[in-house]
Amino acid sequence: MSSASSISLEFFPPRDIAAQEKLVRSAKQLLALHPSYVSVTFGAGGSTRSGTAATVSLMQNLGCEAAPHLSCIGSSRAVLTEILDAYHAAGIRRIVALRGDTPSGMGADAGELRYASELVRFIREHSGDWFHIEVAAYPEMHPQALTAPEDLDHFATKVKAGANSAITQYFFNADAYFDFVNRAQAKGISIPIVPGIMPITNHSQLVRFSTMCGAEIPRWIRLRLAEFGDDRASIRAFGVDVITHLCQRLLDQGAPGLHFYTLNNADSVLAIHRGLS
Repeated sequence: MSSASSISLEFFPPRDIAAQEKLVRSAKQLLALHPSYVSVTFGAGGSTRSGTAATVSLMQNLGCEAAPHLSCIGSSRAVLTEILDAYHAAGIRRIVALRGDTPSGMGADAGELRYASELVRFIREHSGDWFHIEVAAYPEMHPQALTAPEDLDHFATKVKAGANSAITQYFFNADAYFDFVNRAQAKGISIPIVPGIMPITNHSQLVRFSTMCGAEIPRWIRLRLAEFGDDRASIRAFGVDVITHLCQRLLDQGAPGLHFYTLNNADSVLAIHRGLS
């Protein structure tokens, strides 16, 4: 992989001791790839808030810059201020700012800030330029957006509010990514838009994730995965091949880096990285 291209990694907070031990093993293996930073997810309505902070601290102790996800849904300005101040005090310099998912039973407009653009603006107003702010981008359109132009307008609003760079939702069609980048640049958006990469390791899990987030699984990939049935080894081998080719094309055609959704597993990411030139 070209030294000019950076990688970053996403982890989620472990739910128990066994999961934490697995996370540490995976993280140690993946940190050998020298990621520019790792991000740590934040549950619906802040449901993993303490876990996010603890995992960020763990990653810092392992020697890597960590970027907590921060969601505004379900949070007051006072709570967000408290979180930002704690991260500032801990020396955190990067945040992934998201609207976030609404927990079941909570109204869609829960919280004082309803959109990621408002959260970005709030972080800038409160913390100035202390944090490098990452935001989300959707090459295949956010599942709740009505039209692609409207979705791009929302992205532009986040950038205007003060975002430094973006990570995309995962996708399997490189053309969708390049089309999105071209349309963003035509709107005057110049921040780096880093492709989010999801390794293919589990058919049913991938279908479930993709249904939730609106990522399209191309028909040929769906048919091949169906062929393998419960043969996990064949699914993983096929997945490594497909995603390695996707990553290579993205890098060859100018993507600024790769952001891997690791799901706290090292094997597929390591295999994909080994296959890149």
